[in-house]
Amino acid sequence: MLSINMNKNLVIDLPAEQATEQVAKRFASFLVSPLVLTYRGEIGAGKTTFIRAMLRALGVNSAIKSPTFSLVESYSTLHLQIHHFDLYRINDEAELDYIGFRDYFAENAICCIEWPERAAHYLDRVDVGFTLVTKGAGRELNAQALSSAGVELLSCLAGEQ
Repeated sequence: MLSINMNKNLVIDLPAEQATEQVAKRFASFLVSPLVLTYRGEIGAGKTTFIRAMLRALGVNSAIKSPTFSLVESYSTLHLQIHHFDLYRINDEAELDYIGFRDYFAENAICCIEWPERAAHYLDRVDVGFTLVTKGAGRELNAQALSSAGVELLSCLAGEQ
């Protein structure tokens, strides 16, 4: 079940992990840099599952590790740099300066940020904000377009359903 409303929100029912992976793969086909994508949700809600499937669809063939302890994992494809951040362990936003957080936001980069609330003052621009919530045995994905690029991405994704 998919719906898009006038507030630039897209809601997708994900009854199983495979549905999450399928939506992530479709979403990946519309990505162009630069983009900032944020992912909210409780532990185990499917944030990393979504990002991992998106990375695979973008052509990342190497091991895709969760950056829970390293804070960031970077991947290169033919035309893109993708940076996957997991900020769960950040206690103070100032810690982001130590990893050069702002330096990752380049013209050829897509930044995927889990736990973005831990970097609120560092995120000047977000294109799409995702929230994953547990819904029975599955999940619900709420995506909000926060820029013109985000509106275009969600419109493409909604058109593919």
